[in-house]
Amino acid sequence: MATNNRKVILIRTYTAFAMMCVFAAAIVAYLFKINFKERNHWVALSENLSTTIQTVEPSRGNIFALDGSLLATSLPIYDLRLDGMAPGFAKGDIFENNVDSLALMLSQLFEDRSKADYKRILTQVKKRKDRYYLLKRKISYPQMKAVKQFPIFRLGKYKGGLTIEEKNKREKPFDYLAQRTLGFSINGVQSVGLEGAFDKDLSGKEGKRVMQRIAGGTWIPVNDEQQIEARNGNDIHTTIDVNLQDVATHALMRTLITNDAAWGTAILMEVSTGEIRAIANLTRVSEGQYVENYNYAVGESLEPGSTFKLTSMLALLEDKKVKMTDLFDTENGEKRYFANAVMYDSEKGGHGIVTFQHAFEISSNVAISKAIYENYRSKPSQFYNHLEKLHLTNPLGLQITGEGKPRIKHPKDKDWYGTTLPWSSIGYEVKVTPMQVLTLYNAVANNGKMVKPFFVKRITNTGKVIKEFKPQIIEKRIASDETIKNLRIMLEGVVERGTGSSLKNPNYTVGGKTGTALVADGRLGYSKPVYRSSFCGYFPANNPQYTCFVMVNAPSKGIYYGGAVAGPVFKEIADKVYANSHNLHGDIKLVLNYNNPTPTTVKAARKQHLETILKTLGKKINHNDTVEEQGSEWSQAIINNQQVQLIPKNINKNTMPDVTGMGLKDAIYLLENNGIKVEVLGVGRVKEQSIAAGTLISKGAKVTIKLG
Repeated sequence: MATNNRKVILIRTYTAFAMMCVFAAAIVAYLFKINFKERNHWVALSENLSTTIQTVEPSRGNIFALDGSLLATSLPIYDLRLDGMAPGFAKGDIFENNVDSLALMLSQLFEDRSKADYKRILTQVKKRKDRYYLLKRKISYPQMKAVKQFPIFRLGKYKGGLTIEEKNKREKPFDYLAQRTLGFSINGVQSVGLEGAFDKDLSGKEGKRVMQRIAGGTWIPVNDEQQIEARNGNDIHTTIDVNLQDVATHALMRTLITNDAAWGTAILMEVSTGEIRAIANLTRVSEGQYVENYNYAVGESLEPGSTFKLTSMLALLEDKKVKMTDLFDTENGEKRYFANAVMYDSEKGGHGIVTFQHAFEISSNVAISKAIYENYRSKPSQFYNHLEKLHLTNPLGLQITGEGKPRIKHPKDKDWYGTTLPWSSIGYEVKVTPMQVLTLYNAVANNGKMVKPFFVKRITNTGKVIKEFKPQIIEKRIASDETIKNLRIMLEGVVERGTGSSLKNPNYTVGGKTGTALVADGRLGYSKPVYRSSFCGYFPANNPQYTCFVMVNAPSKGIYYGGAVAGPVFKEIADKVYANSHNLHGDIKLVLNYNNPTPTTVKAARKQHLETILKTLGKKINHNDTVEEQGSEWSQAIINNQQVQLIPKNINKNTMPDVTGMGLKDAIYLLENNGIKVEVLGVGRVKEQSIAAGTLISKGAKVTIKLG
């Protein structure tokens, strides 16, 4: 009995073992099948089941000029991808009946491949059943709109197999104008300028979308319903006037080229508000070639030279140490100070005995340094306190990033030497930014009220004001009324009979100061003559509206005095402002010849804009009935004697419109809405167009418009 039981147990054990072996063999065989025979199938399936959440980048906000012109914008660009398994491709009849037309239209639009090439690509996408084939990168908005209407694609995203991915490209329509002030914001790179300072406002908020991985490792969006829309960035509206910016940039460019200088900066500020109207910064990169690659106006802390003498005059007058009529001996143009250091006047032999006022007008180093040294050497902190009140010892705290740090020595500093006080009085052994010098002169022009320079007036989103910036007073009064009055008399005297006399003109008065600083050249120090020329002033002197600072570094054509090098830039900017600011002119009697038989025609513009302008001028408008009947958006104004008539300007989408005489915004709006690509050259209004008006065109045609 026991033997039989053992046999049963052994049989059951062997049976179980055999079954386990068979089962194990089956598992091994199944694993072999999965890993080798069916591997590709299961890998593809796993890829199809993989999803992830991808970030959707928002559109970066625009940066606008004072008049609403675009200084920086994010233009949409698009990538086109194809789904070879969409019905438009998968269904043979749809594809075969339309592929030739589609290939032809793609070839004509992009002009990069032949019809045969495009047909071959489309056929291969269908044959391979590509789910996310990249057909074209970085196409424009008009091109994208056109492609959506092409055969097969017009069936829609899911049936037609066309997926459009939108991206953004940062563009600056005015090229290098104020380029460094506008700046940039790039991942992994130190942000600069307004793009950097207002990056948070401009950036917007990222969105999210679900992406699915398909065979080949390509990720495609699942559907629009599972997408969280990105919130586009806010727009910022600057104080920059593009016309004045253009004048400042090109005036500075001409002076730099003429004098073969290393770099230069020019800044124009509105006196009462502190709004920066223009800011140009140019650096030589090769002979005769200059670019905007550094913001000297804001970021460069340097020895200003004689423009700094204004601080010395302010301190002496405010503390009543001297009077305008006090006499000073210029001592043959030389004065010895501590450690036998010699102060020289630019005029060899000196200017003899001069009044305090005239010493400033002719920029006598000897007279001004003597006045400061004799009156403050026992109490140098008293002089330092004036510089502190003038906001020269610390950064201004501007809206823009990259502000330079000034360096004004304090009497208790270790590097305060016996020469520091007299040399500081004329703009050496001190370092300040051009923007700080401008702010000081602007305060004098503003009757003693110091306002902080600013670049951005408001932040908006879809037209709604998010934040507004007002003029900010940083010092209610930098000096007494009497001191400010005397300073302005002296500054105006510089132009009337001093070192700035080249700026004297019959149209408007100017107050300001020249500067010619000898620049230390590395280890060579001051032994090798390198100069920095500058002029800072305001106009018109009797009622200051604008303050302007110009600095040119290292002119190398033998001319280096501030009045001769920087002065012409100041004058060109001031002339432009004066010519375009009717409020700066005296009363002008305008006589209109109402009997002129020749009618005047105003170029085409939007009807509502013409109406606004003519109503502002007090003109009665007679509308042509067809304007109202046709609902024409564009009109012309014909002025004949006292009559003003608006007539419709019909725009035929199949012919090239006439945009000469139009502003840039109107011209681009009109052309791009007609599906025409636009290349812009120059600044101003449209002077020429490369395709004549009335020429038959097709969508995607490219026209070059020249402004002037």
